[in-house]
Amino acid sequence: MNTLLKMAAPAALLFAAAPAYSVGIQDFDLVNATGYTISEVYVAPSSSNEWEEDLMGLDILEDGETVTIEFAPRQKACNYDIKVVWDDGDEAFWQGFDLCTVSEVTLHWDNGRAWAEYE
Repeated sequence: MNTLLKMAAPAALLFAAAPAYSVGIQDFDLVNATGYTISEVYVAPSSSNEWEEDLMGLDILEDGETVTIEFAPRQKACNYDIKVVWDDGDEAFWQGFDLCTVSEVTLHWDNGRAWAEYE
């Protein structure tokens, strides 16, 4: 991986579905299919300018592993951005996931290109 920021702006994923607000509606599984170990994961509302805190804490997300990201019931926003930092310090981010309609996000990396699949 090169040390330039790997952006996946073309993967901006906005959905037209009407949001339904309930406990944990934004909860989702994050799957690492990048081929590399992820050491940090950040999730923030698309409207925010801050990434908040690393959700992995002291844990890491090995290639092929999945982590469940859970939200507090008071969260009302649906559109979120995701940022990851690999164990070598390189990073990438994806914008505009409607987590009120997405239950799984699989991150990929190949030949200098980052992208995501979702369901």
